[in-house]
Amino acid sequence: MDQETNGTGKNAYAPPVYPTSPINSVSIMSNKELRARTREQLHGVWKKMAFAFLVVFLVHIPFYASIALNQLHPDVTAFIILHAVLYITSIVIAGPFYLGFAGYFLKRIRGEDIFIKNIFDGFKQFWRGFVLMLLTSIFILLWMLLLFVPGIIKSFSYSMVFFILHDNPEMKPNQALKESCRMMKGYKWKLFCLEFSFIGWGLLGILTLGVGYFWLCPYMYMSIANFYENLKASRKN
Repeated sequence: MDQETNGTGKNAYAPPVYPTSPINSVSIMSNKELRARTREQLHGVWKKMAFAFLVVFLVHIPFYASIALNQLHPDVTAFIILHAVLYITSIVIAGPFYLGFAGYFLKRIRGEDIFIKNIFDGFKQFWRGFVLMLLTSIFILLWMLLLFVPGIIKSFSYSMVFFILHDNPEMKPNQALKESCRMMKGYKWKLFCLEFSFIGWGLLGILTLGVGYFWLCPYMYMSIANFYENLKASRKN
């Protein structure tokens, strides 16, 4: 991606200034420590976080419905049109929704009060969220067209974009992508290991016919949010 420049031809992009983090240590925490911190933060609100992921599932219904229609009626014009409408709808709302979702978990990490309505706060920045999701999807797809593995690696480079945009609402979406790549330089493998450490929980979720995922997903996503918060604090200092 090309760098933005100011009128003098110099690079106009500068790393953002982040809000104060409650994590006092400036050192990078181990994944085990991140998971332990997450369990502490989930204490007393696990059901509320599980309900948040139920909302996630409901919001994604248009996407699931479009896939089902495409499989059941791939040659019926009316269903092809409906499939396209539902699919586009899911893409349009995904970015603002994930922006609000990132803020919802960061609020809990930072000791702020959380309400289910906060999940939809990203719609206050609808176009930023939408453009960020669109750009992220396009760039990951382009990398995957080269080779599958580079695409996966790049997805980890872009993994912090919604947290970053939440903390910097004035930032342009392409700048959030650049900042995520900058933050994740040297830490993509660590994030991969963090996510992989939940594989056992994932298998248990299958045994519970998916019900367990409503508890696993908050645990996993808040761990990633803590990863961001810790990485941000270490870079800040």
